[in-house]
Amino acid sequence: MTAPSTAPAPPSRGGRWIQQWDPEDETFWNETGEKTAKRNLLFSVLSEHIGFSIWTLWSVLVLFMGPEYGLTPADKFLLTSMVTLVGAVVRVPYTFAVALFGGRNWTVISASLLLVPSVAAFAVMKPGTSFDTFLLIGLLAGVGGGNFASSMTNINAFFPLRKKGWALGLNAGGGNIGVAAIQLVALAVIGANGGPRVLLGIYIPLIVVAAVLAALFMDNIENVKNDTGAAKDAAKDAHTWIMSVLYIGTFGSFIGYSFAFGQVLTNQFGRTPLQATYLTFMGPLLGSLIRPLGGWLADRYGGAKITLWNYVAMAAATAVLVAAGMQKSLPLFVVAFVVLFSLTGIGNGSTFKMVPGIFQTKALARGLEGEAAAAYGRRLSGASMGLIGAVGALGGVGINLAFRQSFLSYGSGTGAFVAFMAYYGLCFAVTWVVYLRRPAGQARAVAAAEAKPQLSYAEV
Repeated sequence: MTAPSTAPAPPSRGGRWIQQWDPEDETFWNETGEKTAKRNLLFSVLSEHIGFSIWTLWSVLVLFMGPEYGLTPADKFLLTSMVTLVGAVVRVPYTFAVALFGGRNWTVISASLLLVPSVAAFAVMKPGTSFDTFLLIGLLAGVGGGNFASSMTNINAFFPLRKKGWALGLNAGGGNIGVAAIQLVALAVIGANGGPRVLLGIYIPLIVVAAVLAALFMDNIENVKNDTGAAKDAAKDAHTWIMSVLYIGTFGSFIGYSFAFGQVLTNQFGRTPLQATYLTFMGPLLGSLIRPLGGWLADRYGGAKITLWNYVAMAAATAVLVAAGMQKSLPLFVVAFVVLFSLTGIGNGSTFKMVPGIFQTKALARGLEGEAAAAYGRRLSGASMGLIGAVGALGGVGINLAFRQSFLSYGSGTGAFVAFMAYYGLCFAVTWVVYLRRPAGQARAVAAAEAKPQLSYAEV
């Protein structure tokens, strides 16, 4: 977009509300927009990071829960499945919350809500507590999963299309790394012979810090708050649900494996909680750190292309896991699992980069240009991200339930891995058919649109 001769007026800071925001205007972006966007990104990452840690808290707590707690492996898989389920469901209202309250305001609220499951877990975490009580308190931790949806919706509005892959990848990756962070902290606590309440005592003050910093340094964007109907429009669009299927394969795998990795190691390979924790943090750590790379690759080569070949690699890594499980090779199993985690991170970045590009393409196809096209793309892509994130997180529920059934039926996770491999094949086919294959009708439409010019879906 050609920059106008003068930049728009700097955003109003009264009450932490920005009245005018146009990141596609290069002059505005260079003079005032980029600094503001990056500041909001920084504190969004912090809040989302702690949200992920609290969401996946029970993936760590179950490792503390030895025989004296009276829980079977199936009980633990059911517990983590239900926590994942709540985290997925609350992503839908969290998506609407940005439009209702403003991005900064909701970040403060959502960060503060993390105190509820943390304090409750601190109160009940001891032998003799019933499984039903653990399940109820675990469900409260699901609110941490919602932070992702509101954070991505908010940050999507701050950055121009050309920067979204990097910004959304960094925002999500910084949040995702909260999974590895709580596992590393748990490793230190276990190594020091500390109990689960020590772990919770570390995180409770961090939650307060995140909420206070969000209140002090983040902003609301007025035109995002006023658009409460965007999620309804996004829900009517077929691409929202197609991308949800793909995101189940990437993020659903990431969060599902994050909850299940330690339990697979303890139940299938006989590792102690301390031995398992030494290994489990590596997968989520690499999967989180590499997510911005997935966004960057998608910015450079096209999200659909990166997503397509990433699913091939994920299926191959899963096949190695099946072989390693059958051979009872722990080193091969761990290496393949860490590689698979890394691939989920790349896929997370590339799929979310596709979303803004898809709706920008649709805007141009409708004849919109300039700021009107950019506003249309921001409106629907921001809303759809929350819905896609919610459905994608349900994949984590499916993964934990699949492991539970596989261990009940076969005594190992091999049956579950075969099912996951088949799903990655389905995602490969969907990506190819919808976003890369060009039937004659689509090819003519794209050729005509490129004269404007316009993106094709293969470039999103």
